[in-house]
Amino acid sequence: MTPAISPPAFAPLAGESGTPLYRQLYDRVRASIAAGDLAPGDRVPSARALAKELGVARGTIELAYELLTSEGYLLARGQAGTVIHPALQPAAAASPPAVTPQEAPPTSMRDSLWRPAQLLPFQLGVPAMDAFPRKIWARLGARYLRGMQVADLDYPPPHGLPALRSAIAAYLQVARGIDCGAHQVFVTTGYRASLQLAALAVMRAGDRAWVEDPGYPPTRQLLRESGLLPVAVPVDAQGLMVERGMALAPDAKVVTVTPAHQSPLSMSLSLPRRHALLEWAAAQGAWVVEDDYDGEYRYASRPLPALASLDRHGRVLYAGTFSKVLFPGIRLAYLVVPQAQVAAFERVGRIFFAAATPAITQAIVADFMAEGHFSRHIQRMRKLYAERRAATIAALERGLGGLLRTEPQPGGMHLVLRLPGERSDQPLAEKLLAEKLLAHGMAVQPMSRWWASECTDSALLLSFTNCTAAAQAERLGLLIRQSL
Repeated sequence: MTPAISPPAFAPLAGESGTPLYRQLYDRVRASIAAGDLAPGDRVPSARALAKELGVARGTIELAYELLTSEGYLLARGQAGTVIHPALQPAAAASPPAVTPQEAPPTSMRDSLWRPAQLLPFQLGVPAMDAFPRKIWARLGARYLRGMQVADLDYPPPHGLPALRSAIAAYLQVARGIDCGAHQVFVTTGYRASLQLAALAVMRAGDRAWVEDPGYPPTRQLLRESGLLPVAVPVDAQGLMVERGMALAPDAKVVTVTPAHQSPLSMSLSLPRRHALLEWAAAQGAWVVEDDYDGEYRYASRPLPALASLDRHGRVLYAGTFSKVLFPGIRLAYLVVPQAQVAAFERVGRIFFAAATPAITQAIVADFMAEGHFSRHIQRMRKLYAERRAATIAALERGLGGLLRTEPQPGGMHLVLRLPGERSDQPLAEKLLAEKLLAHGMAVQPMSRWWASECTDSALLLSFTNCTAAAQAERLGLLIRQSL
């Protein structure tokens, strides 16, 4: 509900105070948030209404609101109005109390660091949704609805619509170099569902599984829940250290790897190590799960071929997703399996994953791909991300004042910002800094969360794909500099 226009935030401004009017309003809104007078989610008056109420120019109100929005205090929602940012803590505008290393952050804060309640600047794993071709998507959806037949109301095929499986296979043959047929493609509701399908179809409880260290935490969690035993294998500048994996767990039956852009460090798995991994997997009878979550986005050169394109022994399970290319809410991914394993995956899919993804979503994506919109969208995003990455790095470094430098990677959708010093409490310091930034409406992640073993590298992870204003990144850099 819209709060009453009352002191202190929206009281008449003092024209003779010497402080610009827009700055007075800015300071008052921040103070009211800190005091709890304005709570996260509260709607603020429109610029037109408040300008009339206070007897000032509308541009004065708009300037104050723009500044508050760029710093994460307000969230503009179009026709729904402008609200106090829902992700803010009540004391966001006040100086936070000192936190000792012994104090653990609240559970709710720890959870929100991983997946905020709503989209925030610098949040990992989210594409540029402002650039998604919504009009094309709406047109395809309307066309599907107008042409629906009675058969379309039935359950969709358990392994995915034939049109979508064919479109995915055709795309992968051209873009990722994978020689596969539509029958080898299994449509799922996300990477986790793909990994769970693989675990049920070809993995056995008690098997040891290599996981990258650092690496994507949900992978380790899901493997454990499936009864497997994750073994942390370190990475270096060439990606997964295959020889180290052989030494740590020579009897492993599963390897999960992100060869295109290692998650989270973004280096690519070198060609010699790709061959070494595939040779070892063939000799060992192990399965390699290739998580190609953002392989389309490479800025220094053309995207590298998929690891699955080099597989000559049928050991690679290729996991792709539309969440990073289209939008997360689509909940659509796929798994490409070797020819010899199709029957096993079909059997498991019918039992555990029947009709998990709505037919209308699959049909729209199939048309989106078949008519060329998918490839054109990727090309546009590759150019846009290169521009946003460069702009974000430049603005960050202005805010950081030369204190820190980001690590530009050859590809991917996020940046790695190294923190200085080697302290025993560095993982806690990372988390506390990330929590402070979250209170300002900025969703960065501490890299300590990604380590399976003891954290040996201190950094913050932040996405640039949704950074539409340089002021946001400059403000982030300034906040980090003030906190170090």
